[in-house]
Amino acid sequence: MTVDNRTVFSVFLDACKKYSTNIAYIYRVGEKELEVTYQKLLEDVFILSRTFKKHGIKRGTKVLFISDNRYAWIVTDLAIASLGAILIPRGSDTPLDETRYIAEHSGSKYAIFETETALETANPVIDDLKFKEIFLVEGDGTKRLFSKVHTYNEIMGDRKYTETELDNFMKADVGGIDDIFTIIYTSGTTGYPKGVMLTNRNIMHNLDIIPDLIALKDDDIWLSILPAWHIFEHTVELVAMANGCRLVYSGVKTFSADLEHYKPTIVATVPRVWEALYSKVIATLDKQGGRKLSLFLMLCRASASYNRQLRRLKGHLPEFRKQNIFIKFIKNTGAALKLAALTPLKIIAMKKFKAVQDKFGGRLRLAVSGGGSLPAYLESWLDAIGLRIVNAYGMTECAPAIAGRALNCDVFGTLGPAVPGTEIRIVNEDGDILPAGEEGEIQIQGPQVFPGYYELPEENEHAFTDDGFFRTGDLGMLTLTGELKITGRMKDIIVLANGENIDPTRIESAITMLPFVKDAVLVGQDQKSLAALIIPDFEKMKEHFSKKMGDLAHDVDINSKQMLDSVKKDINKLLSNKQGFKPYEKLQNISFLDKDFKLGEELTNTLKKRRHYIEKKYHEIIKALFK
Repeated sequence: MTVDNRTVFSVFLDACKKYSTNIAYIYRVGEKELEVTYQKLLEDVFILSRTFKKHGIKRGTKVLFISDNRYAWIVTDLAIASLGAILIPRGSDTPLDETRYIAEHSGSKYAIFETETALETANPVIDDLKFKEIFLVEGDGTKRLFSKVHTYNEIMGDRKYTETELDNFMKADVGGIDDIFTIIYTSGTTGYPKGVMLTNRNIMHNLDIIPDLIALKDDDIWLSILPAWHIFEHTVELVAMANGCRLVYSGVKTFSADLEHYKPTIVATVPRVWEALYSKVIATLDKQGGRKLSLFLMLCRASASYNRQLRRLKGHLPEFRKQNIFIKFIKNTGAALKLAALTPLKIIAMKKFKAVQDKFGGRLRLAVSGGGSLPAYLESWLDAIGLRIVNAYGMTECAPAIAGRALNCDVFGTLGPAVPGTEIRIVNEDGDILPAGEEGEIQIQGPQVFPGYYELPEENEHAFTDDGFFRTGDLGMLTLTGELKITGRMKDIIVLANGENIDPTRIESAITMLPFVKDAVLVGQDQKSLAALIIPDFEKMKEHFSKKMGDLAHDVDINSKQMLDSVKKDINKLLSNKQGFKPYEKLQNISFLDKDFKLGEELTNTLKKRRHYIEKKYHEIIKALFK
């Protein structure tokens, strides 16, 4: 099979032939641990595919899949791909109105739900959506009373087949490289999610380039914690599968223990997980008392400083402007002296950090971070304790890889160069290409770039330039040697540290429903949670709280913590699950602004918020919200 007509499914078949006896997945059912070989994975995919085909799923059929991370997820994904059908995946926490919209907009004719609870939650819209068939991963389907539900227990229980059937399955023609592989609905600025169409070609480019970037081997062990419907995790699993690796399904509660138990060689996750691990290490040392924590932090600083001085001497720090040779010589001389002074501490530090590395399993050769910007302090800390960081930049629209500081790049403090086959350019508002060191919009072109949003021609017209580059909506700059650094966002979407994408306009609209709120701006890019800048009508606010608190309101300072907490409580009541909001869409903190937004400053002439400008102008206030 030539490169030009390979599909994700054909790569899966090749992996099953080549690595048939390798362990593909490890997962738990209750207290029981199960291992699946590539041969068993192939059989499971075949059995499920056979049933899907029997019920009419075929090439081009769209299938809604509401489920969280589990072994059955990847089996379902590959079974749908085996028929050339198109999976429309989403997590089990998807609000009912979004489920309805995604199913209707995508034209999904079949639906798969993970649990009885997910099925019961969707019952109010199932009849309206008129699915041809409904499948249930876990349970017996008794909570769906008015139509037949096909359960995975029944399907996977019938394991009779002939070698001829399996052989024909492996030879089936399931489409071409430019066929749509999946449509992933991600948050949009209109309040409705947008369907990102990803073809086999888009996914295959990632599968082709990533293994070399991280020197992947078939004995690598991945520990998985992210939702499989997110493109970052989805592609990670496909990359691991295509190369005969072992993937262990973990969870938030067991992640730390699983690191020590399974001793993974690679962990790919979002900044929030690394933050949690950092916090756990610090809290453990703090509980031990004495000077352990202060000594540990001192050694971290010494190790980080040593690494920085070494990188300066090697030319591995980002350069955005050409340096004067004399100044560079002075800096290098200073770095050499500091390096000599720090060497004894570095030796001590690495001995002490062995215990921390053991908490990560002791064999972790790569810590991959994506789905949001890794905070500088965290990047420096992981590097200081001796873990190799692969800091990556990607988007759902690129399946997801755009750039990455993988094993081919040593320039710290950047996201590395564009991945192979990809062109990155930085442009100003007029579309002029900018030189290194100048900030502008990041635009990209490459085989991984999606063909467009499903059934959204106006969005597609805006998403691409006349010469075919995708407008990322992110701001950044390039170093002199071509590494990328993200500096901000032009788009409205906020990405939390856990990788969740949030449309701020929907939440801001809810906040302004309060009679005393004139305007609001949601903030929280790369943070653990959300906060908001509120422009209140102070007179109406006083009236509101006079009714609420009576005479006590006159004694409360309008900017006091008591008042801020009361307003935040009112806002979070609006951001309830009943109104279609998710738990992570509630606000951690708020701050009042005493001046209205102005045209030409915070607002465009069409009254749209200039978020990048607002974030810069109120940087200190925003920073204080997340302390």
